[in-house]
Amino acid sequence: MKEIQRFTLADLTLPMKTLFSGYLMVIGLGLLFAGAQIMLTHGMADGKVGLSVDDIIYSYHGNQEGGSKLVSKLNGSMKDNAPPEVRIAMIKWAENGAPQEEWDEKISMDVDQYCAPCHANIPTLPNLTDKAAMDEMIKLDEGQSMSTLTRVSHIHLFGIAFIFFFVGWIFTYATGISQLNKAILISVPFLFLIVDVLSWWLTKWNPNFAWLVIIGGFGYSLSATIMIFTSLYQMWISPRRKARPIDPPIQ
Repeated sequence: MKEIQRFTLADLTLPMKTLFSGYLMVIGLGLLFAGAQIMLTHGMADGKVGLSVDDIIYSYHGNQEGGSKLVSKLNGSMKDNAPPEVRIAMIKWAENGAPQEEWDEKISMDVDQYCAPCHANIPTLPNLTDKAAMDEMIKLDEGQSMSTLTRVSHIHLFGIAFIFFFVGWIFTYATGISQLNKAILISVPFLFLIVDVLSWWLTKWNPNFAWLVIIGGFGYSLSATIMIFTSLYQMWISPRRKARPIDPPIQ
């Protein structure tokens, strides 16, 4: 039996259109800021602007050829957070085995000035004012820890799945798109979200899977963008185009 769509995006009342549009625009803005955040964190893992496969490898598998995690961070995503002379001093200190006397005389003061504003106040970051935490940072860079991956994975899956659910639900009322194509577009973000999160774990194990992280993130962002713009267009622009009066024929 043919499925009947009871109402469309164009048929919604003004308050409902406003509610849906506000949600979609905020989510769209959130996606833009998420992309910017990725560029400023993972995108700087190799010390260069822009997201690359090396950035993904260093973030999840680690830069095991570059030495300690502290050195990798100071040459990568944390490069702009301290003057060159401070970074060089910290790198030399780490490469020399992180002696306690140098920590007491100089390094701890540099950490207090340049690292502590974030690393002593944000619970999810290691407190680098503690020498024991800094000692962990000078070990071989093995990327994200299992505990961090577990925490970020469940937050990512639960949180973003809710976003895609409501974006997809609004999109179900779009017209001019076959039920099959709707189903594909709605399912794609969920599938790519799973690919994205699983690829973190795979990249942790083998750096050759780093491409999947980029593909997963791009895939769900693109499909969500298509649904958002289609829904906004059909709520606000499409009804106006249909209501536009037709010019009378020229006599």
